[in-house]
Amino acid sequence: MKRLLFVLSLSVGLMGADAPEAVLDNGVLRAVFHLPDSVNGSYRGSRFDWSGVVKSLEYKKHSYFGVWYGKHDPLHHDAITGPVEEFLSGDEALGYSEAKVGGNFVRIGIGAMRKETEGKFERFGRYKLVDSGKWSVSQKKDRIGFRQDLQDASSGYGYRYEETVRMVRGKPEMWIEHRLKNTGKKTIETSSYNHNFFVIDGEATGPNLSVQFGFDAVAKSPIAPNGAMEGRRLSYVNELKTGQTVMSEFTGFGGEAKDYEFRVENRKTGAGVRVTGDKPLSKVIFWSIRSVLSPEPYIAMKIAPGETFSWTIRYEFYELSPGK
Repeated sequence: MKRLLFVLSLSVGLMGADAPEAVLDNGVLRAVFHLPDSVNGSYRGSRFDWSGVVKSLEYKKHSYFGVWYGKHDPLHHDAITGPVEEFLSGDEALGYSEAKVGGNFVRIGIGAMRKETEGKFERFGRYKLVDSGKWSVSQKKDRIGFRQDLQDASSGYGYRYEETVRMVRGKPEMWIEHRLKNTGKKTIETSSYNHNFFVIDGEATGPNLSVQFGFDAVAKSPIAPNGAMEGRRLSYVNELKTGQTVMSEFTGFGGEAKDYEFRVENRKTGAGVRVTGDKPLSKVIFWSIRSVLSPEPYIAMKIAPGETFSWTIRYEFYELSPGK
């Protein structure tokens, strides 16, 4: 067995010459991570959590994540790769409705942001980051840990957010372990979902790709003519063209964590991944375009001051017979 490796490096090319990276390799999986950095980070947008961003992941000769968008802009809300998370309180950021103009609201995993105008929260908007908190990154042979501490007097919210990405020794498994402690004065009521930007072996989204849900999934809006449900499996009738989307919210899951399960497979190349979580689902969205495919499982949390909420997402990568 190869020795577990951890290497710090700098990214080049599209992601920016000075963006910090880390490499984690357990001899079975090899993953490259973007590290949080408010000055040089590859992603400095105001939507997704800055920790645990996977630039690329390889298993055998298969790749699972990669660039799926156009020109890279580190402040753009979608200029990000890999399994990444967004925190939402309803349809907005934590504390946005409570904040007065000139006051702050919070995006967990990013920091405190300024509310500069009245009006509805713009989920894909660019907001001024006034405090990114205190970030730290730790390394061990089999894992990389991220921690962000934020205390925002303006909004009354504070937290310690810890995310540890761990590779299981000798197995094609990656676990993302989370702990969110409320260190502020107000209850944190929010949900978190992982966007799972799968780009499997560079395959365009189409008949070679499919998603299987761990429950009897029912689409709330039509996915035809390009998508179809076959039992628990979502498949594609046609290869998506640029500008086409297959998207819907899905119901059918219950109140147990066993329903948090998805399988994404590329039958042409034989690459597959199983995603499971240890908390019940609160909402499920599925979104895909030509370049990327994304099951988006939500979990809900309500954390009183002083309390901590923990959850884990597991990725099991595997290979099936090509063409099956």
